[in-house]
Amino acid sequence: DTKVTQRPRLLVKANEQKAKMDCVPIKGHSYVYWYRKKLDEELKFLVYFQNEEIIQKAEIINERFSAQCPQNSSCTLEIQSTESGDAALYFCASSKATVPNVSPS
Repeated sequence: DTKVTQRPRLLVKANEQKAKMDCVPIKGHSYVYWYRKKLDEELKFLVYFQNEEIIQKAEIINERFSAQCPQNSSCTLEIQSTESGDAALYFCASSKATVPNVSPS
């Protein structure tokens, strides 16, 4: 496993539906990150985990968004009730170590 696997590649939902994205980190990586990139906006940090524990998260996590990363399972990012403003590219990444400062904006 030399790359992060993210599913589905494309997800289309109407408003007020649940949307779930899965991420399988690289084997041996204990840090997992989710980001969102909207059209004409910069890449935005959403959440990061060390093993199963959320280390840091943006304010949007807790509202309609939730994330989890159970041990020996894929990590998930879920939108409880979609809105048109959720249209974006969602990225998952993993690493063995992390930088000391992650600054959610």
